[in-house]
Amino acid sequence: MTYDFDLLVIGAGSAGTRASRLSADFGARVAVVEERKLGGTCVNVGCIPKKLFVFAAHYGEDFDDSAAYGWELGPRRFDFARLRKHKDVEISRLNGVYAKVLDDAGVTRIDGRARFVDPHTVAIGEGQIRAEHILIATGSWPSLPATPGIEHAITSNEVFHLDALPERVVVVGGGYIAVEFAGIFHGMGAATTQLYRGDLFLRGFDGDVRRTLAAEMKKRGVDLRFRSDVTQIRKTGSGLRITLTGGAELEADAILYATGRHPNTQGLGLEAAGVATGKDGEVLVDEYSRSSVPSVWAIGDVTDRINLTPVALHEGTCFARTVFGKTPTKPDHRDVPTAVFSTPSIGTVGLTEEEARECHGDVLVFKESFQPLRHTLTGRDEQTLVKIVVDRETDRVLGAHMVGPEAGEIIQGLGVAVKCRVTKAQLDATLGIHPTTAEEFVTLRQPVA
Repeated sequence: MTYDFDLLVIGAGSAGTRASRLSADFGARVAVVEERKLGGTCVNVGCIPKKLFVFAAHYGEDFDDSAAYGWELGPRRFDFARLRKHKDVEISRLNGVYAKVLDDAGVTRIDGRARFVDPHTVAIGEGQIRAEHILIATGSWPSLPATPGIEHAITSNEVFHLDALPERVVVVGGGYIAVEFAGIFHGMGAATTQLYRGDLFLRGFDGDVRRTLAAEMKKRGVDLRFRSDVTQIRKTGSGLRITLTGGAELEADAILYATGRHPNTQGLGLEAAGVATGKDGEVLVDEYSRSSVPSVWAIGDVTDRINLTPVALHEGTCFARTVFGKTPTKPDHRDVPTAVFSTPSIGTVGLTEEEARECHGDVLVFKESFQPLRHTLTGRDEQTLVKIVVDRETDRVLGAHMVGPEAGEIIQGLGVAVKCRVTKAQLDATLGIHPTTAEEFVTLRQPVA
């Protein structure tokens, strides 16, 4: 049978671009189809612009703290439009980097929306392309509830393109995107309220981490309201009127919904190819990322396994090695380190205390909460948390968690250690770098009750 390409990739985000480039390096004839901008969610409306906004939001506290260190600053003003302009320039640069990476690898780039015709054929506009293998890497899309007035809300897709910073913002949701944007808006100077229908946000994270972040956000002035949800959104002459469960109302200039994301499979025509999907539309795959149809594969957020950019890149690498590198490679989803760029930030790897107790039973917990050295001069009431969870029987470190400045940078190193099955004794034998927060992970000696 004759094919136009050995591999057709649908989606040029982190997963699709990595798989395309490496497959081409292995000698495959590759094409990638993208209906939006190159780079996917991470580059355009995710990790990169969000981290740039986090940097911007932190300057407010840094300016305030500088007085304790002898600096005298004059009047200051935050210009949101300028930040957005500079952000747009950087994102455009990265779009170009992705294009160059694909072009240099010899990958054919196709603009348009793809739809399956059969297991080897995809329609794009008026034409069709046939490929021996088709890889779905279309990512995820923000989910919105059927709340009356939801058309007045924005999501993480739109928030980076606002013309001006809203003075009053309501953030709805309890996941990592919600807590990050609550910190961003508050740090930029907006009066910020975060609503979550549960008892405590960040479900699935370590309990101490969740409680610590909530306490620190409240100290900073974020209006956290748990066990609260929106029943109606109405537009008024001065902004938005938001009705909550119980009848209370809030006035706001913008309401951001960060209530989850769903696999971006709608309109792909998966049924025409016979590709099986799950209850949320995710493509069901085996341990090598192959779908229910032998010629169709899927990686990244569209499979709803672990929805993180480094995981998507890893899955793309494993796919290329498996299909074109003649080295079958399963993605490894164990002990994936991650960070939440909240204010303060979170870093975590391995099992939470709750998971460790459920899986291993007898565990030891070592943790410390303290004021960072920096704030001994500023007087800011901020606490940093460091915590490790250890299997009592084997002495192996099952998880490491932190809430505090640069948590992601610090936990990356712990990620290597946990992946290599480090023991508590080995951490104890490691000398710390003083004075740093990171050294606390190798100086914890006494387990908590």
